[in-house]
Amino acid sequence: MTPPNITGPNSTGLMSGFSEEALEAGRLLFAKECDFKWGAQTPDQLPEADLPEVAFAGRSNVGKSSLVNALTGRKTLARTSNTPGRTQQLNFFDLGGRLKLVDMPGYGYAKESKEKVEAWNDMVRRYLKGRVTLRRALVLIDSRHGLKPNDDEIMTMLDKAAVPYVVVLTKADKVRSQELAEVTKRCEAGLKKHPAAFPQVHITSSEKGLGIAELRASLAALAAE
Repeated sequence: MTPPNITGPNSTGLMSGFSEEALEAGRLLFAKECDFKWGAQTPDQLPEADLPEVAFAGRSNVGKSSLVNALTGRKTLARTSNTPGRTQQLNFFDLGGRLKLVDMPGYGYAKESKEKVEAWNDMVRRYLKGRVTLRRALVLIDSRHGLKPNDDEIMTMLDKAAVPYVVVLTKADKVRSQELAEVTKRCEAGLKKHPAAFPQVHITSSEKGLGIAELRASLAALAAE
């Protein structure tokens, strides 16, 4: 299972095989207006399923908001915070009327009651299983830490919901190239047991812009479907 216009990782660890046309399509799409449209804390609050959607999942403080901001070329579209677990709802952003970006609650650090955390998990499960417009999920993994048990949990949830997903390594500028290569190799080995996962990971740095153009191109292909 290979994403459109991707042939595999190149020597830098980025996904290769994107044509100039695909990269330009990604740039143009993410240059469009992107606005916050809706926040849902319960399944009955979900907005109308009218556009293709891409969901962003990951541990708290993995860099989800920073990645959304980097993709859209904005600094404050998605709020970033040093306080783990701040995103406590599904936040929907409309990208030029062509694609919705969905910022999911961060997992792993939320300082809330078990009952509230389970309620969030139930909402996420119901969203993943029943959202007909959900084209892909991006599971963000911190390059400094690699896969953790609760990353496996969310990936298993996506497997069961039959939602295709790509693992995206974030903060690649924070580790040395050899360490990055090692964590990439471990992640790709871990993906072999997950049937809904794409086999290669995508490496990014929101701060340095690494891998952003390629990720835009990949997501633009979903908006064109």
